[in-house]
Amino acid sequence: MNLSELCIRRPVMVVLLSISLILVGVLAYSHIPVAALPSYNTPVINVNANLDGASPETMASSVALPLEKQFSTIAGINLITSTSTQGSTSLTLEFDPSIDVNAAAVDVQAALLAAQRQLPQEMTTMPSYRKVNPADAPVLFMTMTSPSMNLSELNDYAENLVSPAISTLPGVAQVSVNGGKRFAVRVRAKTDLMNARNITMDELATALRSANSNSALGILDGPQQTLTIQGPAQMMKAADFENLIVATRDNLPVRLKDVATVEDSYQSTKAYGAYNGERAIVLLVQRQPNANTVEVVDGVRRLLPRFQSQLPASIKINLANDR
Repeated sequence: MNLSELCIRRPVMVVLLSISLILVGVLAYSHIPVAALPSYNTPVINVNANLDGASPETMASSVALPLEKQFSTIAGINLITSTSTQGSTSLTLEFDPSIDVNAAAVDVQAALLAAQRQLPQEMTTMPSYRKVNPADAPVLFMTMTSPSMNLSELNDYAENLVSPAISTLPGVAQVSVNGGKRFAVRVRAKTDLMNARNITMDELATALRSANSNSALGILDGPQQTLTIQGPAQMMKAADFENLIVATRDNLPVRLKDVATVEDSYQSTKAYGAYNGERAIVLLVQRQPNANTVEVVDGVRRLLPRFQSQLPASIKINLANDR
């Protein structure tokens, strides 16, 4: 008895078998993963280090080189590449495909801790790492615009609300804020006025740091109570800094406004972001090497209604490019 004869003699069995195959196919179709490209990802970790004011040569010799020596001891690493620019160094660590990226991240963190003593003392922020390939294009471009809000306020919402929430999503490696406008008080020293009063740049910088510190001052223990010593509030605007006494000459105080121009500005005046001709803060979402692009983007899209309910009504979030 061949297959054709069996199907003719058992029509009920054939119908039930066909229905079963159809049901299995429908159920399996709903669980098929959807991806933009075939899944082939090499475990890659990116390390960033910053030292304000350092030249590319200084960053390469004082920061990149000690880190490279420490990373070279990690098992399973295939390639280390570094790029040093003004005040910044970026290192890309590529591992063997058999290495789990999460296990590699633990080794990288341990190497960073071991390399801390070899880094310059002026580095106030230790190097950080991300499970992201810097050569990969972002999977999502987002912009934040507001016709009435200051760019520094818009930047605060981007860095303190939107970016942290997106970073917690599965598969998201990094959320970069481009065109950022962090608020800062900019002090432009007038060298001619400083030289006339015999004030050095180091003396001016020391006065600024000591006058606006946010450190603990201690406590006073009494027989019946304990008092916490509190200093004056931190200076946050240019008007607060102008009357700061930076030195004393001929028994007369020299104030900051006497030797410098103080203005409310931004940390970086060279960064610029725009969307359809309107000033904007741009957010770039990058995925982890083993993450699904479609799932990452869908997860970000599900957060958009929550953002709109938490942000001021004038702020609009736009999806500029969706991979």
